[in-house]
Amino acid sequence: MTASTAARALPVLPADHRPVRLREWLDRQPGPWPLHDAAASRTLDALAAEALPAHALMQRAGRAVARLAMALAPHARRIHVLAGHGNNGGDGFEAALHLHSAGREVRLHVIGRDSDDGRAQAWPPDAAASRRQAELGGVAIVAGLAPQALDGADLVIDALLGRGLARPASGPVADAIRLCNGSGVPVLAVDLPSGLPGDTGALEVGAACVQARWTLALLSLAPGLLTAHGRDQAGEIWWDDLGVQLAHPDFPAPAARLQGAAGLQALWPARRHAQHKGSFGDVRILGGAGSMGGAALLAGRAALGAGAGRVWVDLLDEGAPRLDPVHPELMFAPTPADEERLASSTVVAGCGGGEAVAARLAPLLAQAGRLLLDADALNALAADPRLMQALRQRGAQGRPTLLTPHPLEAARLLGCSTAEVQADRLRAVRELAARSGAVVVLKGSGTLIGRPEPHHAPWINASGHAALATPGSGDVLAGWIAGLWSQIAGACVTGDSSAWDAAELAARRGVWLHGRRAERLAPDGQALVASRIVPDGQDG
Repeated sequence: MTASTAARALPVLPADHRPVRLREWLDRQPGPWPLHDAAASRTLDALAAEALPAHALMQRAGRAVARLAMALAPHARRIHVLAGHGNNGGDGFEAALHLHSAGREVRLHVIGRDSDDGRAQAWPPDAAASRRQAELGGVAIVAGLAPQALDGADLVIDALLGRGLARPASGPVADAIRLCNGSGVPVLAVDLPSGLPGDTGALEVGAACVQARWTLALLSLAPGLLTAHGRDQAGEIWWDDLGVQLAHPDFPAPAARLQGAAGLQALWPARRHAQHKGSFGDVRILGGAGSMGGAALLAGRAALGAGAGRVWVDLLDEGAPRLDPVHPELMFAPTPADEERLASSTVVAGCGGGEAVAARLAPLLAQAGRLLLDADALNALAADPRLMQALRQRGAQGRPTLLTPHPLEAARLLGCSTAEVQADRLRAVRELAARSGAVVVLKGSGTLIGRPEPHHAPWINASGHAALATPGSGDVLAGWIAGLWSQIAGACVTGDSSAWDAAELAARRGVWLHGRRAERLAPDGQALVASRIVPDGQDG
């Protein structure tokens, strides 16, 4: 998006204008790409409409939906469009008209408050106009969706709710969603799968939500597409800017940001020929109590594979072997007590640490130059207000800390339930970062990276899948991030580089690479063991 004082639109879309598959776009374009909540999206729509002739924006949206439908399902002849009573429904009317004109057998189902008689009641002007055009164009329009209406259909276009969802779908709309999901017909959703909260992606238990094979986001991307339940419900995500470049001095800040391979690679400093292992930093792993020594070893191996110069493991189980036969490069030694060595190290505490790690945290919080707290170290923080206060003091002193909680650990730190964390993951990561004074990596579907400063919108990671839901995966991630962090601690990674920038960038890159490696090893999301996720030097 360009910096200007108003929305700008091409007067006529080029003939070759096409939507982009989001994942491929993220691999090619540096970004970053803003993700907008519902309020910002409405503002964006209004600015775009002002930049175009009357009704042109909805016409472009409908044409984009129709073109993508024919590209994704070229053999689909019988297409059913489910249209609600808002602007999302208007996009559906326009799409239905284009598909009808292209020779497809189209049936348009009007569903919502007016399902009983099919009349438009209190619809937005553009949507009402698009409906009239569909009627005049000969599109078959029926009220509601009968139980067997989708029998024999080749494709369904979901234009029921889009981003206009204010509460869980109910009544005729919920009934239509369930019939659609039960039909087995592939679905292309417009903007959002109907029933999915665009701001959070979090579905209530039993809530009706379209299961889409594809989703086409128009103008802006909703954060809910990419976190919580969003990725499961949205399927393959496409995006079309409709030929509009949007910026405005009064435009609200994005709710979150999205960046993939291209953007992260552009920010990452290249290794120079004259560097040596000391240039890439020291990582110290504290953990491995009792029978959990493997957790610390996984973290240490990941730090090595990520490119750290030297890695030490401090096993809390005194009887555990001090040799890793798989990676003999790992060194085993107690975490140093002197401040000078701690201040120059990247320390990971908590991987398999059990209760024993709690007693070791106070000096680390006071002296470690860079500190990553995971697993049992996070539980110790949640249980001891003094440790949490020491953590906040680190932040105030300019010593960066990374926290890598899963939702349950985040809930303990916030003093709430896991369900509350998952109900609004963006709010949870912002709140935890602000409370702790640390950079927070909230793991889960669409892992989030948040900073303590309120003006920094969280990042949503676009890589990874269910193969990462395996024991030890979090330990690998912690070590991976630490190995990256150690390398850039002294490097200028952005134009206004700071210690916090380096922590955030290491977290973003580590999370993305961790997810991408799982995708490569298990393309269909099948189960992986964590030791296979450990980077091998080819992952960055």
